[in-house]
Amino acid sequence: MASLSSPLRVCRELLKELRTIQGPSYKQSLAYNYVLDQFRKNKVTGERYCRAQQEAHHASLTYLCLLASTRNHLALYNLYHGKGERSPEEVASLVGLRLPTQPGGKGWEK
Repeated sequence: MASLSSPLRVCRELLKELRTIQGPSYKQSLAYNYVLDQFRKNKVTGERYCRAQQEAHHASLTYLCLLASTRNHLALYNLYHGKGERSPEEVASLVGLRLPTQPGGKGWEK
């Protein structure tokens, strides 16, 4: 099994994602309280092997991945979403290309 990152790091990352999503008032949200309660409830105990703690840690990593992926998806969607009809120059620059230019002196360019 791959080693998991520490629960404190996951908790901090989850709270950072919540802050990004909800803004400065994230500490008054139900999600913030729920995350902190779950991490407090599943603290390391004196037991040698605690399956519930590992399951909670895995669930928190999965939720963190979901939040980060959703944020990245929305950023990419807003960047590349269609904004109506684009000119060929805009489309070419969007993918990193330039349209060829006609050499001067032909008399039919403006």
